[in-house]
Parts: sequence; structure tokens; C-alpha cells
Amino acid sequence: MAGQSAAPPRRLPAPRWSRLLLLLLLLPLLLLAAPSDGLGHSAELAFAEDPSDDVVVPGQPVVLGCRVEGTPPVQITWRKNGVELPESTHSTVLANGSLMIHHFQLDRGGSPSDEGDYECVAQNRFGLVISRRARIQAATMSDFHVHPQATMGEEGGVARFQCQIHGLPEPLITWEKNRVPVDTDNERYTLLPKGVLQITGLRAEDSGIFHCVASNIASVRVSHGARLTVSGSGSRAYKEPTILVGPENLTLTVHQTAVLECVATGNPRPIVSWSRLDGRPIGVEGIQVLGTGNLIISDVTVQHSGVYVCAANRPGTRVRRTAQGRLVVQAPAEFVQHPQSISRPAGTTAMFTCQAQGEPPPHVTWLKNGQVLGPGGHVRLKNNNSTLTISGIGPEDEAIYQCVAENSAGSSQASARLTVLWAEGLPGPPRNVRAVSVSSTEVRVSWSEPLVNTKEIIGYVLHIRKAADPPELEYQEAVSKSTFQHLVSDLEPSTAYSFYIKAYTPTGASSASAPTLASTPGEAPAPPLLSVRVLGSSSLQLLWEPWPRLAQHQGGFKLFYRPASKTSFTGPILLPGTVSSYNLSQLDPAVVYEVKLLAYNQHGDGNATVRFVSLRGASERTALSPPCDCQKEEATNQTSTTGIIVGIHIGVTCIIFCVLFLLFGQRGRVLLCKDVENQLSPPQGPQSQRDPGVLALNGVGRGEWGQLGREEKRMDLKELEQLFSAGAAGQPDPRPKVSPQAVSKPPPYHLPIPPSLHLVPGLDPSPQPISRHQAYGGWFSVHPCSPRRPPQDPIGPDLCDEPFPKLPLQGLSLLEETALQVEAPCAGPAATPTPQDPGPNLLGEG
Repeated sequence: MAGQSAAPPRRLPAPRWSRLLLLLLLLPLLLLAAPSDGLGHSAELAFAEDPSDDVVVPGQPVVLGCRVEGTPPVQITWRKNGVELPESTHSTVLANGSLMIHHFQLDRGGSPSDEGDYECVAQNRFGLVISRRARIQAATMSDFHVHPQATMGEEGGVARFQCQIHGLPEPLITWEKNRVPVDTDNERYTLLPKGVLQITGLRAEDSGIFHCVASNIASVRVSHGARLTVSGSGSRAYKEPTILVGPENLTLTVHQTAVLECVATGNPRPIVSWSRLDGRPIGVEGIQVLGTGNLIISDVTVQHSGVYVCAANRPGTRVRRTAQGRLVVQAPAEFVQHPQSISRPAGTTAMFTCQAQGEPPPHVTWLKNGQVLGPGGHVRLKNNNSTLTISGIGPEDEAIYQCVAENSAGSSQASARLTVLWAEGLPGPPRNVRAVSVSSTEVRVSWSEPLVNTKEIIGYVLHIRKAADPPELEYQEAVSKSTFQHLVSDLEPSTAYSFYIKAYTPTGASSASAPTLASTPGEAPAPPLLSVRVLGSSSLQLLWEPWPRLAQHQGGFKLFYRPASKTSFTGPILLPGTVSSYNLSQLDPAVVYEVKLLAYNQHGDGNATVRFVSLRGASERTALSPPCDCQKEEATNQTSTTGIIVGIHIGVTCIIFCVLFLLFGQRGRVLLCKDVENQLSPPQGPQSQRDPGVLALNGVGRGEWGQLGREEKRMDLKELEQLFSAGAAGQPDPRPKVSPQAVSKPPPYHLPIPPSLHLVPGLDPSPQPISRHQAYGGWFSVHPCSPRRPPQDPIGPDLCDEPFPKLPLQGLSLLEETALQVEAPCAGPAATPTPQDPGPNLLGEG
């Protein structure tokens, strides 16, 4: 088609243009997704009444309630333990949907037991829903596993009986004394729900035989008898407070009653009080104290959970004994946000949200028409399964979706319906989708128009994700309708990506195209960051950041080094990606070294990081100004007072020395060798020009050829200025001529420029101040054969014919010197001292 061969139109900046177009494409679909009048709440299939748990006496009938609302006709069936319950004479589904079991029975004689989990299933033409699970159990009563025990007490003391028995439903416990029910109106008798009888302020008439009676709908049980013997009044001697029985750990469900027992004795009678271990108040609503110290909490809530402390205090003192128990209150799952029924056009995304709370936090499960729905394909679950997302919906996704929240205290369910709107005349899926990698971070995706209904297309949406990522990490980019290719950028190298595309119209989206895969090629790693540390006069330490990922891609580091004057490198030294340093030793301190480090992987070598390092500057600076050690420690007696005082004096002295060094060291000192063979003499005779080619700044250009009996003389700055003034005056040079054959060729000097000096006229026709950046990072060459050399200079022309290598100004790492030296090589045995006169200041401080 013509549109396919045409060049793509000019695009706006990608992020803003893509978002705007994507919003315009989805706007009509959002309008279509508004709820229709035919989908009101009354039309939704839902349970008005769920079946509830029950305990049934065997042989008795039982009815499980189930009432459903929704668009008729509605069919109701039942499941037992997840399997559909067949129709039989044993059970019947009533007209209102409830299930009636005529004779509840246990597993006897080969017939199945009616105990189990029952679910009500309702279905209409829109879908299917399942009720909450109801557990039906048979009523039972076990034998006593704890019988009351005989006890003895003194008048005025405390007696306690206890029995334990299990049953469904929970048995009701009462007590008998001498086969007569205990009078519960007597304040001295306290009956606790868990089978405990407390008698306080014992009297002689309390003696007798006590029985525990347990009863429920299944049976009645009577325990063994236990005799209580009350002796005469005991001793009035003081007795420490003692807690006979403390509170037990309890786990209850909301709206139940908690009983925390606490029985204390002592003389005088202790005072029992309650508190919470976390310091929060217990409150007063629904709280009462039963007997002499039992705490009763009616209608418990989750907020009542905590550790409760029972304290027995001796009156008027701080003497006390404590005991504690933990109360855990569980709450069944309940919904904070119910899922809502929605209508969405085909090809779009549907989302349901269902939030539930409870204690412990409930687990959420999704059902589609009664079947468990898990993540996979175009279905995604997020936020602890509270959000269900279905992308690229089609007719097969139209169903009723249920959110089931469940914990150990109970379960709850809610449902919502998805309606898929399928408009007439939607285009087919885009065809011939291809993805081709352009670079390590870009892929070009191309496609062809759908076969049918292309006139209504308003644009395309490209769906992109890493092939290894889950579908929820997918993102989209919008493309105009006249464009049939799109460049996807900002991708990761050596990564596989999945692409598919949809065509959008005002009434909906097409089906998704077949997905296509493309992998971005790998690339060599970037240059590593390299730093150099001078360890001594002949050793260096190279430091960089380790790259553990290089080992995963068959890579590592390669290290090369060489003297800067040579052409061949030593190396490569192969290092793994986890290494971050390497030491070079046995180096020549008088040589400048070039160090090169690069990273490599299966795609090749990356660009190298290059450093030039001079060990000589470091060794000379160390000799001139040894480092200040402000953290010296005494070898012996480190903790003595003398050691502390000496340490303080040493520290202060070091600090003062360092400050003075920083202040005055920057000014520098200048060393000049004024003679060629003999020492300088006082200025005599006519002035002469000074050869600029014999200058060596910063002591780096000390020539190896100057061993002909030369001597050096340090001079102050004024003397140096006078020397250059004399050279600049243009006076004739009285030095005797020396033949070129008598002079050996000096090598060129490669010198770091000091940061505080101006260039001397004669070396450069336009002297300029040298910046600090140039001083530390740059080099310049001073050679006897400079074109500015005075014609009177005795050095022969043959010295000027040899080219001089120069090091680049970038990439050199040199240490700053504090002493500046100027040296002149001796020209020969016939040279005489150069007279000098004061002149203009040609060499000044910056």
C-alpha cells in the first residue's frame, strides 16, 4: 500500500506525543465502558443469604439456608466437600434454594456421613456464583479428661475445683454439692464458664462432696465426686501474697466472652488488680470483675487482644505478686471494598478490586464462574490478590468473578460481572508484525494494516515488555494511524523483548496481533574509572570500581603499561571483573609511564582509560617535604600522662608545620645553574643574552648529559630576575665560541608548567599566564634548538635537525612541586661566566 512505503511523518518528542495519542485513543473506549441501564444491582446474581455452620444431632433433620437474587431463571445446586451433591431421597433442594437433609447420619454401615463442608451454587445466563462454605458437624460429648480433686481449706481461705470435657456444641458446666445444684446467688461461690468453681471466705458448712455436670444437645455427663474439708480458723500470722491460679492464654472470636482467672491468697488478704502489659487502659465498657479477682470481658473485639497482668498486692505496701496471660481475638474476613460489575469493549483491559480485612489477615482467592482463577496469560493478580486485571479481553472472558476472603475465623465472598462489548465493524488484528534490532538499545517494529475495516482506525498501540518479565510489567506506546513502523528506544543491551500491536477505532480495539520477539545485541563495556596512587619511588597502585557482571558475560579487565618514550606496551594483564586494584612495582623513578585499563566481555574490548604517571616528582617531593604524621603514638606507656602531653605537643607542632607549609610552599623556590662549566661570578663586562634553551623548570628536565663538571648554585628570585633581565637587554655575549663537535646533544626537556609562573620571553612570542589546570595537566617542551634561540648561542645547527617527541597536554597526572628548580647544562670547558645587570621583571609570580 502507498501508506506503507511513505516516509513516517515528523514526530513530536516521543514521551509527550505518545501519551497524548494514547489518551485520545482510549477516550472513546472509556465512554463506551460506562455502566449501562440494563446492568443495575438488582440484575446481578448474588446471595441474599449464605448457609451457616451448624451442629446437628444424628438422626435429626437439618436445613441449610440459601437465598439468591439475580436475573431469572436461576438454577441452584449444592456441593459437598467440593463435589456436586446428587439428587436423592436423603436430601432435597427446597423451592427457595435451601438444602434439607431429612435424617442426619454419621458414617455407619457403609453409608456416607453427612458431616462436611457444603456450598450453594447459583447459575443464570450471565454466569455462576458459589456461596461461602458452611461446615456441618454432628453433636458429640466426650468423657471428662479432668475430674475435680479433693481439697482442704481453712476457714476464711479459698477453695477451687476444676473439670474439663470436650463436646460439640460447647458443653454447659454446672456444679452440685451433695447432689444438689450449687446456689449461684451466693456471692462466695463463683462459677466460671470453663468448668471452674471458686469458693472464697470458707466456712464449716461449705464442707461436702462436689460434682461437675456437663451437658449439651448430645448428652449429659457427671464427673467423679471431690470432697471439700474445711478446718478451724488458721493462724493469724503474716503470709506473703501468693497467686494460686493465674490467667491462661486464650484465643477467641469477636463477640465472644473472655474470662481471665486470678485467685490469690495471703494474710492479710491481698488486693487483686488488672492491667495491660503494653500500658493501654483496659476500659470499662463490657468489663467486670467476677468473684474476688476474675476479669470478665464481654463481646470482645480485636482491640482487646493483648497481654493482661494480674497483680496481688499486700494492703498498704508495695509487696506484690504478678501473673499474666495473653488474649488473642480473631475476626473473620469481611469486605472493605466489594468488586463492581463492569462493561468493557473487546480488546481492552478489565480490572476488579476487592479489599478484605480480618484477624489474622485474610487470604483472597478469585473464582471465574466457580472455578479458581490463577495468574497467567492475560490474567494478572496484584496487591496480595486484591486486584484482578484481565488484559485484551474477549468473549471468553465474559463471566461472573468472585472474590473469596478467608482466614481461620471464617470466610466471606463477593461477586461482580464482566460484560464484554463487541462492536460491529471492528478491524482485524494488524498483520506481518516484525521486530528488528537497530542498536544495542533500539528495536524497529513494523507491521501491515488489518485486512478488514481499516477506514475507522484512529491509531495503533504497541505493547512492549521484556520476554522474561511477567505481563504486568508491560508498557505501551501509541502510534499514528498513517505510520506502520515505530522505533522503540531506551532498551537494555543483550535483552529479549516481546512486541504485539492493536488497532483502535472509536468503537473499540481490534484483537491483538501475534506477538513477535527481538533481542538487542550486546555491546562492549564502557571505559572504567581509573585512579593512580603512588606507593613509593618505584611502585604504583591502580584503583578502579569492580564490575561483577563482567564475569557473567565472559569478561574482565585488561591492563597495559609502558614507558611513555616506548612504543610497545607490557601486557595485557588479564584481571577478573571482581578485582578493583593492581600494583605495579620495580618501575624506573626517572621515567614517565603510560597506564591503560579497559574492560572486555564476549562482545569485545571497550574503550580504554589512559593515565600518565611520573614517579620522579613524587620521590623528589617526598624528599623535600616528608609527610606530616599527626597521629604518632608512643611506643611504650601509651596511657601515661607524659605520653598524652608529648602527643599533644607533637600534634600541635605538626598542625603548625602543615599550615606554614601550605602558606609558603606554594610560593616555591627557584634553583638556577647559571654557568656552563664554571660557577657564576659577579657581573662583569658587557651584558649578554641568556640562552633560553638551557632552562629546566620544576626540576623535571634534569638532563642526563650534564655530567661534564657542571655545578649548581641556588639563587633568590631577585637574582633570577636580574639574570633574565640581562638576557633580555640584547647585549653581546662575551663567552668564547665552542664548536658544535665539542658539545654533546642534549635531549629535549618535557616539563610540567608551575602554576604560578609566566612564560619567559624568548620561549614564547606572546607570554601568557599559565592556568592551574594547564600547570597540573599539561606539558610543554623547552629545547636548545628553539626558534627563539639567540643567534650568538654556540650550539650547532645539527642539534636542531633532530625532531623532538612531545607528550600530549591531556591525560597526564603529575604531582605538584613546592620547589622550582632551573638548571642549565654545561656547554663545554671553554665557557665563561655570564655577566648580568638588573633589568625588568621578566619572570614574575602569578
